[in-house]
Amino acid sequence: MVEPLFFQADLKSGDTVTLTGEEAKHAVSVRRMRIGEAIAVTNGAGLKIRGTVSALEKNSLTLEVLETTQDVAPDLKFVLVQALAKGDRDELAIQAATELGVSEVIPWQADRSVSIWEGKKRETGRNRWQQIVLEAAKQSLRSFVPKVHEVQSTAELSKSLSSFDMAILLDLSGTKNLKDMKLPTEGRIAIIVGPEGGISSEELERLSSAELVSLGANVLRTSTAGPAVLAALTLS
Repeated sequence: MVEPLFFQADLKSGDTVTLTGEEAKHAVSVRRMRIGEAIAVTNGAGLKIRGTVSALEKNSLTLEVLETTQDVAPDLKFVLVQALAKGDRDELAIQAATELGVSEVIPWQADRSVSIWEGKKRETGRNRWQQIVLEAAKQSLRSFVPKVHEVQSTAELSKSLSSFDMAILLDLSGTKNLKDMKLPTEGRIAIIVGPEGGISSEELERLSSAELVSLGANVLRTSTAGPAVLAALTLS
């Protein structure tokens, strides 16, 4: 049986590790961990510690360390630029993308986004997305937790494209196929996914430095387009 994975930002290696805060409460009260059970903890930056539960308190859990590993981040990193969408479709997208290995997530306030992050919503929305990718990373036993950036407007996204080694913009008007894309061996690749209403012509012009790619005749929802591309590029 694979041990459950918990997160602690200030994790340090040693003979024992004490899990505190909400993660400890979840382990003790929700997962009902018991003495002697296998458990793992990560700092979200590659450090993972495996061990067995040696002590339990109401708000803390101590594990006896059996193995400490430091994973190396991949040379090629995928960044999902996900347009804000109605309902939970954008959240489903970033959850699945995390399970498939995305390294970063950028919320995009697209022209046709029904959901709007303004004022306090900019921070509360980002925090919610960060929590979603954290839970998805733990569920998929990842030692790296993707970073969720501040929401970007189309103008901001256009300027930030120069920081990527490649940018892929998904749209039905694209003349390139994903299977024909030649990826770099290292660096950062942006995968840009529009909202349910599609990407406006003005946005296509502003983001023209990205490779315009079509996924074929079938139209995918904004919740599935990004994960589909990630699966094709990382699992092939």
